[in-house]
Amino acid sequence: MAHESILIVEDERKLADLLRDYLSEAGYTVSWLDRGDRVVSRIKQDPPALVLLDIMLPGIDGTEVCREIRKFSKIPILMITARVEEVDRIIGLELGADDYICKPFSPREVVARVKAVLRRAYSEPETTRLAVGPISLDETTRRVSVDEQVLNLTPSEFGLLKIMMAHPGRVFSRSELLDKVQGYQFEGYDRTIDTHIKNIRKKIAEKLPGRDVIHTVYGIGYKFDSEAE
Repeated sequence: MAHESILIVEDERKLADLLRDYLSEAGYTVSWLDRGDRVVSRIKQDPPALVLLDIMLPGIDGTEVCREIRKFSKIPILMITARVEEVDRIIGLELGADDYICKPFSPREVVARVKAVLRRAYSEPETTRLAVGPISLDETTRRVSVDEQVLNLTPSEFGLLKIMMAHPGRVFSRSELLDKVQGYQFEGYDRTIDTHIKNIRKKIAEKLPGRDVIHTVYGIGYKFDSEAE
């Protein structure tokens, strides 16, 4: 799998062509599908580095496609949606998408977001290993474990946990986490952090019942509990 390969799943041909032109100009190899029911088999046969996935698709909608991909792959997924309801975006993130972008959008913004997600997912590790209480994180293998039980995290979730574990007890605002983990700041997107944090908490709770190691600091953001044992 080349880190420069992008799969666009979008049933609007003009929009798909526009995205392909901009991404190709940025140096990526781009392929395109216009139906949701063809995505899983395509990824299993020829996995790209990242998927740009529309929600409204013929065959199978994007949320179901995201759900199916997450059963076998941690490949970065950037959801594209024309829906204005926040709940629709949250559903995509809760299913394991790394990020979302709303139509109408600037193609240049999409390219910037793709670059940020790919950089986060495939960059060389800076820190080898972190351990706080029962939770350990190995950036080289991108493995997180809770009491020796493996925790399956998306690239965005992994990045968030890594930042907070590296600074236990420090309070991070949503905008700080968005900038550090996503690598960009766009108005209205800092609330995606809430959903990613919710996902991490849920996954940790399955391995560590009764313990909440990520605490909400009301009016500010979040911190990792340095007293986790």
